[in-house]
Amino acid sequence: MLISPLADRNQKELCSVLSDVLEEQSHRELFALELGSGTGQHVVNFALALPFVTWQPSDIKEESQESIRSYIAATRVKTVLQPVHLDASQPWEKWAGLPCSSCDVIVAINLLQYSSFKTVEPYAINGTISPSCMEDLDKELREMNPEWGLPDIDTLRQLAFGNGLRMERMIEMEQYNKCLVFRKL
Repeated sequence: MLISPLADRNQKELCSVLSDVLEEQSHRELFALELGSGTGQHVVNFALALPFVTWQPSDIKEESQESIRSYIAATRVKTVLQPVHLDASQPWEKWAGLPCSSCDVIVAINLLQYSSFKTVEPYAINGTISPSCMEDLDKELREMNPEWGLPDIDTLRQLAFGNGLRMERMIEMEQYNKCLVFRKL
């Protein structure tokens, strides 16, 4: 079972954001896909906090999938499915056989900075990097892989719009994290 101190540190805040975003739909059962589930800590905690959501964890790494299975077994959560191999860089049709209309919610935590985005300014909002300490993180990511780095919010907004989504809001979180909420048009 893998452990991420960062996952423990931001768990409460992430659950709060998801509870707020999903509150209007809590009267019905929802299906959520978590992209890049990593250790599995987030998904089992989301399941405990949001029992009306069935969670489908995913990860590209077998080591992470094994850790997710361990968390599911240890917590005995009933609303988390077994993890699937999913490469989020591939087209939707290759996403573990999930039909496009099957997901009510898609969650991606600390995943976008490890994706290829052709952006001018990392984590920029109207061309301004906020906060400036994020420049160091962006530089470190790009040194590991030139295609990685903090994506430009406007680029994400445009990509979402081109896929039938609109950015509803951006929530500033602790540790300079941002939570972007997109909804179907």
